[in-house]
Amino acid sequence: MKKIGVFYSFRSIKTAKIADIIVEKFGKDKAVAVDVDHAWEKDFLAYDKLIFGVPTWFDGELPSYWDELIPMLEDIDFKGKKVAVFGNGNQKDYGENFGDAVGIMAEIIKSAGAEVIGFTSTEGYSFESSKADMGNEQFCGLILDFENQIKLNLPRIEQWVDHLKREI
Repeated sequence: MKKIGVFYSFRSIKTAKIADIIVEKFGKDKAVAVDVDHAWEKDFLAYDKLIFGVPTWFDGELPSYWDELIPMLEDIDFKGKKVAVFGNGNQKDYGENFGDAVGIMAEIIKSAGAEVIGFTSTEGYSFESSKADMGNEQFCGLILDFENQIKLNLPRIEQWVDHLKREI
């Protein structure tokens, strides 16, 4: 199996924690971390399977360091690539836009031709609205809540990686 590229900003501490566990669970021989702050089109095209890590900022936004990357991602032909998305949010204090960045990123890469994989259940979460909510009791990726459900993070990551291994 060709390596999986796990793309996220190394500046985001919580996202980095999640990404480190994901790489560890896949195995370093199967997955590699890539810092989006230094990524170019060729870096994304080098992988057939990609995982994007995006925290949700402020009122449901992607972090500002993704601003320069979004136009490039929209122009990449992701056809034939499987892409999963994970992120973190706060369902108690930001329940009206919980994990929105996951949904935003999934839509961007889907529009660029990728097959989005790695859906997870919304069960066990309490939020008002999320752009990651697909409306069928599923998120279009993995969303973790470090502020309110930290003890559930590791089991959720492990379950998600096991699910991804079957989808890939």
